[in-house]
Amino acid sequence: MKTTLILAAVAALSLPMTANAERSGEELYNTKCGVCHAAGVAGAPKYGNAEEWAPRAAKGVDGLLASAKSGLNAMPPMGTCMDCSDTELTAAIQYMLDAAK
Repeated sequence: MKTTLILAAVAALSLPMTANAERSGEELYNTKCGVCHAAGVAGAPKYGNAEEWAPRAAKGVDGLLASAKSGLNAMPPMGTCMDCSDTELTAAIQYMLDAAK
């Protein structure tokens, strides 16, 4: 039994570092954020719509990150990405902001 546990631990430690790589803003948008932001579900600012994103951009990335983490209006806390890190959420926010310029 101990040998099996040790072998499992060694195998887990030898996984490539990319197994834990953070996801890009584009990847998160395509798999999480786009569910609402593509069509503006429940008032979400639509991807690429500068007019809708302008007042949000004025809050700055840190302000938008705080809103995303706590939830805002119909958006639940963390949006739909409960396993996102702050870095990943920031990347997704920046990806959407950049598309709205």
